[in-house]
Amino acid sequence: MKNITKLLTAIMLAGVAATSATSAMADGAKIFVIGGKADDPFWSKVKKGADDAGKVAELTGGSVTWLGPQNYDNLGPDAAKLIRTALSQKPSAIVGPDWVPEAMDDAFKEVVAAGVPLIIYNSGGMDAAKRLGAMNYVGNEEYAAGLGGGTYYGSHGAKNVLCVNTLPGATNTEDRCKGIADAIAKSGGKSSQLPLPSSSFGNPTAVAEAIKAAVLKDNTIDGVITISAGDANSAANAISQANAGDKVKLASFDMDETGLQRIKAGTQMFAVDQGYLAVSLLNGFVNYGLDLPTKPVLTGPGIVDAANVDATMAGAAAGVR
Repeated sequence: MKNITKLLTAIMLAGVAATSATSAMADGAKIFVIGGKADDPFWSKVKKGADDAGKVAELTGGSVTWLGPQNYDNLGPDAAKLIRTALSQKPSAIVGPDWVPEAMDDAFKEVVAAGVPLIIYNSGGMDAAKRLGAMNYVGNEEYAAGLGGGTYYGSHGAKNVLCVNTLPGATNTEDRCKGIADAIAKSGGKSSQLPLPSSSFGNPTAVAEAIKAAVLKDNTIDGVITISAGDANSAANAISQANAGDKVKLASFDMDETGLQRIKAGTQMFAVDQGYLAVSLLNGFVNYGLDLPTKPVLTGPGIVDAANVDATMAGAAAGVR
């Protein structure tokens, strides 16, 4: 994830429609960000970006408030409650991912109906932003990210890739795995999904055991890609325990320092990088009427592999990638 501090410092520059710049400057922008669990390694970096963007908002009398679920067991309905909680606080703007449209879209429509500017990020893409009446989408187009990963696998000879999904049913993770499958099929390969219960998210032992069992059951699997950097750490253990390191090439969506070290050491093939840019876009719009003509604002995907891993590691060490 590319420089999340700067990227979420720019989710505040594009966003709050129908709020007068004069009144906004008097009171500051009161922005709510819906995201994942604060102790989730991926979302902790996004939250850091939101917190840093909040410092910019505070300079003009504003604030940024982070709202995340306690767990991912009931993701869509819980996220919808968070959206409505944010709306009840009379916000200047809201930023949120459209993880589970059937559960969350009504809540987002309530935000727009109330005249509160909305930016969708992380999940849903520009299609969701248009459908909901949001100002913009900021982030990765997840299907395109999956296509990039599948194309990379295919170009490096992979024929049977397992996509490990610890949040099955979420739009962004499903799109990632579908993109992998569609892209690798074009090179004559295939990909199947290993959906795991959401309760296994953050449980490295459960994830590792499930991947190990899948690899041992099907000896034609020559690639494993996970939907998160944390799951990639579990997958690395599983592949090692299955004595399949010479055959099964590991990859992940998103990355952390451990994954980058594996890429550098040659035990992980690549990671699909992305970034975010929403809070500062909204802050600038609320305070100064600034908006961006570019829609959507895409912050990825990019492939991090042995060729460019060194340039990426400093950002990860700083906690912003």
